[in-house]
Amino acid sequence: MSDASYRDAIFSTPLDRVASFSFDERVVACFPDMIRRSVPGYGQILAMLGPLARRHLRHGGHVYDLGCSLGAAGLALAGQLPVDAFHYTGIDLSPTMVERARQTLKEECPGHDMTVIEGDIRHQAYDASGMILLNFTLQFLDPMDRDAVVARLFEALEPGGVLILSEKIVADDEQDNAWLVERYHDFKRANGYSELEISQKRTALENVLVPDSLAAHHARLERAGFSRSLTWFQYLNFASLIAFKEA
Repeated sequence: MSDASYRDAIFSTPLDRVASFSFDERVVACFPDMIRRSVPGYGQILAMLGPLARRHLRHGGHVYDLGCSLGAAGLALAGQLPVDAFHYTGIDLSPTMVERARQTLKEECPGHDMTVIEGDIRHQAYDASGMILLNFTLQFLDPMDRDAVVARLFEALEPGGVLILSEKIVADDEQDNAWLVERYHDFKRANGYSELEISQKRTALENVLVPDSLAAHHARLERAGFSRSLTWFQYLNFASLIAFKEA
């Protein structure tokens, strides 16, 4: 979305009061540009979903995409896998995101079985699934809710299924973390964000996006029952993990 009307300029002018970040209509309108310029490695993670599904999802299996936003993960899978390879259910809390995702998936991949529903992933009744995507979603949940959500996802996974968990992370060492944060700000500067935008966005996300360390993520996955998990991708302070349920 290179058209200027879709460029993320939400925090480009000084605000008397920076409100907490939310996935409102302004964010939805510029979300593809926002995530492209704000999340290091996002495109690479999406590009690997097809190969991961070919390796770990049985043919015709079900995929959940939790916090699906505009359905980019579904589009990535549909672009790499045949129409009978999987069934997709995206869930998002934002009505505007859900509406746009439904429209996009219907237009871009009409032959695939793609469903998007509005709902809270903390309270969703899950069907059995072979692959669950949780991309940059857990970080927006109350930290007290995260263990229970991951445990429920473990229960929903079929034997041999996998959970893909992508998150912004915090380093255990304070000095290392400060270096990663500053390099992340360099990444945003290189992608056209001003100092004002970086500062105001950081304020808006305070206490809204609360990152965990990689060690905390792996420990949570183990507590939930996953037999094995590993960090398969990291770019600065953003990472993606895969967790395996024994067959």
